Amino acid sequence: MEYVLMPERSFASADECGKNYGERKTMNIIEIIAATPADARCIEECGADRIELVSAFSEGGLTPSWGMIEKIVKTVRIPVNVMIRPHSKSFVYTREEMDVMKKDIHIAKESGANGVVFGVLNEGGKICEEGIQELVEHCGGMDITYHRAIDELDDTVEGIKILSGYPQIKTVLTSGGKGNITGNIHVIKEMIKNSDHINVMAGGGLNFENINQMIEEIGASQYHFGTAVRYNKSSSGDIDKNRLKELVRIIKGKSA
Repeated sequence: MEYVLMPERSFASADECGKNYGERKTMNIIEIIAATPADARCIEECGADRIELVSAFSEGGLTPSWGMIEKIVKTVRIPVNVMIRPHSKSFVYTREEMDVMKKDIHIAKESGANGVVFGVLNEGGKICEEGIQELVEHCGGMDITYHRAIDELDDTVEGIKILSGYPQIKTVLTSGGKGNITGNIHVIKEMIKNSDHINVMAGGGLNFENINQMIEEIGASQYHFGTAVRYNKSSSGDIDKNRLKELVRIIKGKSA
């Protein structure tokens, strides 16, 4: 099977979309989960900055199909970051599953995606540095987000210190660990302090009720939303354009 190289697309760099070596940027970046081309168009039209593309949204997001990646990358001009996650059982992967993930990274890259999203833990529940290095080596110049696998750790601050040793990892998505995101505000603030070059993106429980508090108290530069902008707050619901536009207005207003 041959991969078809898509035309190179120009996106804002990870540093342009957030914190650059400890300096907080003035613009807050909004990332929204998409599962379909209609989602992607809606996200772009409503003014959000980046798409996290997944399948199996109700399972926390799995790797989308090759066809879906190509279609959505062609559909929008804002950056598309592709979830690389072969199953929802855990974040511990076998050798065969790692091979699948590397192939999926290659497909995302050749399809013109801006970046990939993954997380790897070992059997002991720690960050699997060997696995990260193996995947990073296949990403080339793509942006890399380490997803909420970090929230499974007993010490997420120590986790981000480890991840900061990988210059290729530009972003970490986190709710600060287990429990409610607003209850983890102090942890997220410590993660930001210890993040070095990494942009800490708050997500996993963000909604209209807590977003103002989160922006004011943690000062992150990036925010990630899933069901909060969907009808009935359901992974199977369509995106509510009015809610998403209002969310964009709130967050962009905070960075004005």
